[in-house]
Amino acid sequence: MNDHPVFQRIQSEIESSPIVLFMKGVPNAPQCGFSAAVVQALTLAGVEFKGVNVLADMEVREGIKHFSNWPTIPQLYVKGEFVGGCDIVREMYQTGELQQLFADKGIKTTANA
Repeated sequence: MNDHPVFQRIQSEIESSPIVLFMKGVPNAPQCGFSAAVVQALTLAGVEFKGVNVLADMEVREGIKHFSNWPTIPQLYVKGEFVGGCDIVREMYQTGELQQLFADKGIKTTANA
């Protein structure tokens, strides 16, 4: 299943930036509340990230769910590692775990730049 062409495209997206968010819409115009909440957490954490609009590509929209074995969107990847969806990211931000993850991974934020 990992040789599926859409999985290769997803992997390429994940490798293209230290922080990648598969979301509905784009970072400056999220198309769902859950995507907007993750964008807000990342913005408040002070990191640059790449948004991948799953609404623009149905193969990626369905493929990412199988790729990560996670049923919902948005999905956050940090340095190639799947972090989670909206509830997990929001909770991690509120407890400081998200900011610590960025620090541990060597990702510059406006807070530690």
